[in-house]
Amino acid sequence: MSFVERHGIWNAAQSAAANDVEARIRAQKIDVVRLSFADQHGILRGKTVVAAEAANAMRNGVGCTSTLLLKDTSHRTVFPVFTAGGGLGMPELQGAADILMVADPTTFRCLPWAPHTGWLLCDLYFADGRPVPFCTRRLYRQAIDRLAAAGYDFMAGLEVEFHIFKLEDPRLRPQDAGQPGQPGEPPAVSLLTQGYQYLTELRYDQLDPIFEVLRRDLQKLELPLRTLEVEYGPSQVEVTLQPGIGLAPADHMILFRSAVKQICRRLGYHATFMCRPRLPNVMSSGWHLHQSLRDRSSGGNAFASTGADLLSPLAERYLAGLLHHARAAAAFSTPTINGYKRYRPYSLAPDRAIWGCDNRGVMVRALGPPGAASTRLENRVGEPAANPYLYMAAQILSGLDGMARSLAPGPSADVPYETAAPLLPRSLGEALDALRDDLYMRDSMGTVFVDYYLQIKAAELQRFQLEVSDWEQREYFDVF
Repeated sequence: MSFVERHGIWNAAQSAAANDVEARIRAQKIDVVRLSFADQHGILRGKTVVAAEAANAMRNGVGCTSTLLLKDTSHRTVFPVFTAGGGLGMPELQGAADILMVADPTTFRCLPWAPHTGWLLCDLYFADGRPVPFCTRRLYRQAIDRLAAAGYDFMAGLEVEFHIFKLEDPRLRPQDAGQPGQPGEPPAVSLLTQGYQYLTELRYDQLDPIFEVLRRDLQKLELPLRTLEVEYGPSQVEVTLQPGIGLAPADHMILFRSAVKQICRRLGYHATFMCRPRLPNVMSSGWHLHQSLRDRSSGGNAFASTGADLLSPLAERYLAGLLHHARAAAAFSTPTINGYKRYRPYSLAPDRAIWGCDNRGVMVRALGPPGAASTRLENRVGEPAANPYLYMAAQILSGLDGMARSLAPGPSADVPYETAAPLLPRSLGEALDALRDDLYMRDSMGTVFVDYYLQIKAAELQRFQLEVSDWEQREYFDVF
């Protein structure tokens, strides 16, 4: 028996999909298959197998070092893996031992920009068949299951801002390289547009050469592309995807982000989902997450009201949960130090935990006329670098608490930057403290996972705090 059969990992749909993948590999003359998983930061990591090994790799998994789960964003391992229990009290991780990537065959794609290359998204397991508790896709699936037990499915639509620059110098000289804990020099780039001509056709046409390639390849990936738009700032763009159910929106975001970066780099561009690049006049980018719940019994939108109110009572309780846990959930929706540069008043980004009817200054924007099937909540708090599995899991779990305790969201805020309300964290450290103190979020996300996540992000924060910034040099070097 294969590893998958022995441990009952696949359902019937996945087993059928595996046979289809094998047939597609032969029919489309695929030479290699990339097996990837989303790490704690939402970055794809994995291995590539030749086509002849793909069937065995799908059914028996592919080993990879467990330290990939123990690194901060500089690739620095922040746990003492060669001590007892690998620094986490888990013998399975001691000594940089292997874990298994097990493919989900329903995620198979052929990569349009990489000839004869297939791609599969994986989940992580120990050698004895137990799921690895730090697999963020699994954690999101658990949140979906909790919501399903309450009678609802999670529906999400993606609205993602990011930047595309012309790559001028990739900085690949030996002296430009870095070390774990000290990344190498970032690439030198120039603008594709000057910006501040929001949604003008002229600026769109300047981006059309790269937009056309992105559109073609993203659609070949079967991603539910909806719009490509010129955003507010220089070289800033926005892409929206049609709403999906369950795992799909998070899987789409993982593939979308990686695909955009790869396609652009091959064509001489640099795409970045960093929230606020350190370039003159460049704007912050956000990731607005549109969400609603589908009633599993009726198939209807559980957020749509039956009267004159915009939101159903269930939607109001769910919304109240988002607001109540906003500070703790920021550790997942805005997981980088840089992302907190975006929370500024009067900036089209939120700075406090409030909601409003079709108001772009609030944290959660309620949309759709009363009773409409399109009624939804748009959470504007996230940054595009967020791990989608953690971002969406935190949303679901926050909403479930609001539903369970019948929380009330308060009145709609018409003046979002003047309304009295809890402020969003002003730094990653403040968000981590809020997560540490939120007992419900700790319990719902899992204490073992939250403590692990806090340690990784704290290590990243400590490295930042030890750096002498340009601001400090300008401020103090001459005056004192």
